[in-house]
Amino acid sequence: MFEAPSLVFAAAGLAVFAAALLPRVLMRAPVSMPMVFLGAGVFAFAALDELPDPDPLAHGDIALHLSEVCVIVSLMGAGLALDRRFGWRSWATTWRLLAIAMPVCIVGFVMLGGWALGLGVGAAVLLAAVLAPTDPVLASEVQVGEPAESEEDLEGEDEVRFALTSEAGLNDGLAFPVVYLAIALSVVGTSPAAWLPQFLGVDLFWRISMGCLIGYGVGRLLGRIFFRAPAKSVRLAEHSEGFVALAATFFAYGMAEMVEGYGFVAVFVCAVAIRSHEQTHGYHGILHSYVEQLERLLTVVLLVLLGGAVARGLLAGTTWREVAVALVIVLLVRPAAGWIAVAKGRTGLWERAVISFFGVRGIGSIYYLSYALSEGRFAEEAQMLWRVVGLVLVISIVVHGITAGPVMNALDRARRRKAIRDTGSPGEAPNTAI
Repeated sequence: MFEAPSLVFAAAGLAVFAAALLPRVLMRAPVSMPMVFLGAGVFAFAALDELPDPDPLAHGDIALHLSEVCVIVSLMGAGLALDRRFGWRSWATTWRLLAIAMPVCIVGFVMLGGWALGLGVGAAVLLAAVLAPTDPVLASEVQVGEPAESEEDLEGEDEVRFALTSEAGLNDGLAFPVVYLAIALSVVGTSPAAWLPQFLGVDLFWRISMGCLIGYGVGRLLGRIFFRAPAKSVRLAEHSEGFVALAATFFAYGMAEMVEGYGFVAVFVCAVAIRSHEQTHGYHGILHSYVEQLERLLTVVLLVLLGGAVARGLLAGTTWREVAVALVIVLLVRPAAGWIAVAKGRTGLWERAVISFFGVRGIGSIYYLSYALSEGRFAEEAQMLWRVVGLVLVISIVVHGITAGPVMNALDRARRRKAIRDTGSPGEAPNTAI
């Protein structure tokens, strides 16, 4: 009989190899890498009793910190990949999704948690906060690719991929005030006098402001060091050291957390600020490549553990109401909220449909739920919260994983055909609204 350590090492080696191979093999298939590793986790933990217990309720600290690292690494990768310069008009679709779609989702999820599942006010708000952000980790098929290295390519970022990437990069941090609100409601009660001043003054204003300021300051400082330091030995862009992207990630996150700011916001803003320096320099691609590889490895670990948790009973006791709520969250509330948000925007009809549908849920939800359960008073509802969140994650991984590749390929083909009809050349396809 094989011993557990040898099984873990062999499985880890196979998983790392698969993580390198699968994105290329599955590029045009209606199957995503997250689906494969989720399924692998289910199979492995169901078949091999020797593997350790992956229950996130029993091992909340591990779930918390592993998902925390994965999210901040993915946020750095998302920010470094964006070619479009920051601006109110150029990021208009992003602001619409953040200002309209996210609040609408939160309200809808609170109502579902309270009315359909019978959760208390604090737990219903927590469910909404946990599931509100979209995910930069599991949505690679619908996000932007490598950083551009020429002026022509800088103009080639299509609205759908840009909107989904930038939305996921920012709303992971912007969900935190609602998480803090849920924790406060569970601890001090529902009286506004008990939680409203802290929520408005600290959780909303101070923490978001500090996250943005720290992230921007660190990003501008590191950008100058990377690209414009007087001494060539210090100018890291000349030495192709990709691992300093991890240093930027941890530094921005740590500095923001030290002053009670939102580290998630700081990391993404930092990445966007770094990207604004010397936009066509090849060093951006090196930084992004390193982060992307690390993110993929961390994602594999988390997905296998999530699959293992499902196999070992995470969803045990699931009711038809919980299944219905999870389906409504993924297939109705987010698409409707997204459509409302971008209905008057710069996108075409088909682009609006794609942006609205692909509100992928993922690793950020694991972090937020683990954090809230460790800080608040949700003991009676913790099991149900994990079941519903687990269901939503599994449904999102499967539904969006099956549809992402074919839908994005079809959208690209339609965009090229329209560009040819309008201009006689497919060269403007990425910016062609359809």
